[in-house]
Amino acid sequence: MNRILVTYATMAGSTADVALAVGNEITKSGLQVDVLPLDQVKDIEGYGGVVIGAPMIMGYHRAALRFLRKYRGSLHRIPLAVFVMAMSVTRTDEKSAGDVPVYLDDKLAKAPKNVGNLTFRERYARLSNYLQPILRAVQPVKPVSVGVFGGRLEYGQLKWWAVLFVMLFIQAPARDLRDWAAIQAWSAGLPAAFELAEKKAAQRP
Repeated sequence: MNRILVTYATMAGSTADVALAVGNEITKSGLQVDVLPLDQVKDIEGYGGVVIGAPMIMGYHRAALRFLRKYRGSLHRIPLAVFVMAMSVTRTDEKSAGDVPVYLDDKLAKAPKNVGNLTFRERYARLSNYLQPILRAVQPVKPVSVGVFGGRLEYGQLKWWAVLFVMLFIQAPARDLRDWAAIQAWSAGLPAAFELAEKKAAQRP
């Protein structure tokens, strides 16, 4: 049960790169890790923890939400962590999602122009708006941790509807906001959040 599954959905390959980085960091604790795209996961039984990651374009990737709903029963027994790739997050007082701890890359969060009167884009990019569908898909299961990181936006790699949405509503320029140090820092804490590093040490002769 010391094997961890890191699974992901991706639009243009950026989230796959992050999933590999997450998996590599977890292996440093001595745990075994499988890094797989969502459509290659046939079952999650036998894993000691599951990490799922996906981009935030018109909401959290639908395949990731379907995965959470599909395996909600198993996730009562298997600890879950989630990471989100985004191009913009509105800085607010939100530090958690209910009682679920959230790690937010500080370089990604931007202060609103007017705290008392958020624009549509600023309201859309709040943590609560991003995370609510994720938590609803898996409830009553609660992730042990949620990481929110900057993504990479390449318009030429997106489908037309995603390009239209990003250009009209998010208005984000094409760029790479991935902060590998932040991603590694969050990932390094997952074995402890899963309570697996301690179990593995206890099993050593």
